[in-house]
Amino acid sequence: MPVRRKSLFIKEIITTDAFGQPCDPVTRVAAMVVFTNPLAGRFETDLSELFEIGATLGSELAEQAVAQLGNAPVSYGKAAIVGIGGDMEHGGAVIHPKLGAPMRAAAGGGEAVISSNVKTGGPGTSIDLPLGHKDNPWSFDHFDTMTLTVPDAPLPGEIVMCLAYADRGRPLPRCGSGPVRT
Repeated sequence: MPVRRKSLFIKEIITTDAFGQPCDPVTRVAAMVVFTNPLAGRFETDLSELFEIGATLGSELAEQAVAQLGNAPVSYGKAAIVGIGGDMEHGGAVIHPKLGAPMRAAAGGGEAVISSNVKTGGPGTSIDLPLGHKDNPWSFDHFDTMTLTVPDAPLPGEIVMCLAYADRGRPLPRCGSGPVRT
């Protein structure tokens, strides 16, 4: 297991849209962990070590995030920021092969692909973590984003892994629900 420098949680509760129109509260919780990238500084074809890190840290963070949400999760998403000593593929290895299972378990299931984003950058780099409905990938009302940043991370040899849940879609959505797929 890599050295974990810190974990962060962000909980936001939205009660109006951008124009001040009241809405049913939308709660979003993001969990982030900053850890050393064991593959930083070199090319490696076998990324399985990062797969396992995503599964292990993801299980812990997903359970904590859902507990902080306070309601049943309806949407979810994941992201990673890789320090410049690493490679975008390192972030993909952390969030793709094995992070989905613990995220779905914490959410009580999920049929839809978990939306994701990966990028490289230095300390303070922000990332737009996409959210989507956990069961219906065509629910336009649940297409959403949380912009996340850690002011002092990632350092060149670190990765910031992020995951998030929400208990409903955007405030006052008006784009329609999209086709229902059965």
